[in-house]
Amino acid sequence: MSESCNYKVIISDTAKQMLGIHIRFLAQVNKSAAVTKKQKIMAALRSLSKMPQRFPFFDEMCVPKNKYHKMFIENWYLVLYQIQDDTVYVDYILDCRKDYSWL
Repeated sequence: MSESCNYKVIISDTAKQMLGIHIRFLAQVNKSAAVTKKQKIMAALRSLSKMPQRFPFFDEMCVPKNKYHKMFIENWYLVLYQIQDDTVYVDYILDCRKDYSWL
């Protein structure tokens, strides 16, 4: 696949639920901040349609080597995604302040 091509970005139901939890929690404190945060995260996810390989692999003992790429958003969010052919599959949106060894 050429790097100039657009990739289709598919966000898993799990990732959507994780994002929803983060945004709902933030909305309890500040609704405006929650809306802004969601917009920034969604823009970052959409950016994966261009050159998703630009982010390194997630290299942790808890996941198979070279399975997921990792993208950090802002200070606290870690997005784990896979690239298959011309499609990017976003599987997880994690809060880096929490333990993710359950992966």
